[in-house]
Amino acid sequence: MQEQRKYENLTYLALWGMLFAVPVLSLYIRTVNDPYYTFNWDELMLIWRQFGMFFLVFLIHNFFLAPLLVYRQKRVLYICSIAVITTLFLVFQCSHKPMEENRPPREHIEMMPPPFPEERAHHRPPHHKKPPVFMGEHDIVALIILLLMLGMNLGIKYYFKSRHDAKQLMALEKENLEQQLEYLKYQINPHFFMNTLNNIHALVDIDPEKAKDTILELSKMMRFVLYEGDKKGVPLTREFDFIRHYISLMRLRYTDKVEVIVDLPIETPDYELPPLMLITFIENAFKHGISYQHESFVHVKAAIKNGRLHFECHNSKADKPNEENGGVGLANVKQRLNLLFGENYTLNIQDEPDTYNVELEIPLT
Repeated sequence: MQEQRKYENLTYLALWGMLFAVPVLSLYIRTVNDPYYTFNWDELMLIWRQFGMFFLVFLIHNFFLAPLLVYRQKRVLYICSIAVITTLFLVFQCSHKPMEENRPPREHIEMMPPPFPEERAHHRPPHHKKPPVFMGEHDIVALIILLLMLGMNLGIKYYFKSRHDAKQLMALEKENLEQQLEYLKYQINPHFFMNTLNNIHALVDIDPEKAKDTILELSKMMRFVLYEGDKKGVPLTREFDFIRHYISLMRLRYTDKVEVIVDLPIETPDYELPPLMLITFIENAFKHGISYQHESFVHVKAAIKNGRLHFECHNSKADKPNEENGGVGLANVKQRLNLLFGENYTLNIQDEPDTYNVELEIPLT
């Protein structure tokens, strides 16, 4: 992304540099061709001052307004902002007209009524249409140039974004191939499966029916990892069911001192999200946040708002957190988020002395 913006800014710098250099070159050519003409710096500064107004609007549009449409897809806010900045530009343009435009036309001077009353009685001013009160021809041309400039700015941004997206897509496809093997080998902590099997073994004699249900839940999880983990997207209901099965099995390992609260929507809209995107945070919560000496908690919550998933995972911190390796790790999850969503996601991690809080917001497709 940084490299893309570097080349994009260099493109703008080259275009504006040529634009500001054109009046200098034009005046220089006139000076060479006409021996009676001298280089007029006042005329050059007047032209540059008009260019400077367009350049100021360009900077505001390029760094503040265009990203609203190109990267964040906030069309209504972008249109309203463009309407405001265009109105302000017109007000400034109409209140600061060039000196030549403020002078009365030569024809108007020649057709002015005679100064003496006896001559004025026989003089009839020619009938002509009056110019607009607020906007003149110069203002309309300036408005057209402004809109073309903003359109060019959007076109360049979309061009560099499409190039960046193509590179990201290639990197994502390569990453997905590597992730497929990672899912099959190490997505869910192998120690978790081993501990779960030990719990099931203990339940066989104590509660055979519960042991059967546990085996069924474990088989559902393994089936999800094997057959859904390599897909680009899975339905929200499938992902939430997987999380419920995972937490249900994790409950078998801990006593009532561990408070586990799960708030996941039962009915979800027809959206998809990348598979196994959330389980890493939950796995880390159980792995590093459960203490056998004092009361602990793991709180998991998810909600869908305006086509975006809001996910939260809060947990206590153990005195001696379990350091066993498992999952793809937070570093790989962040890299995957960057590949999938670019700047269109929010991940906020707060590592407090006694708690660990994760808040994630991603778009849904």
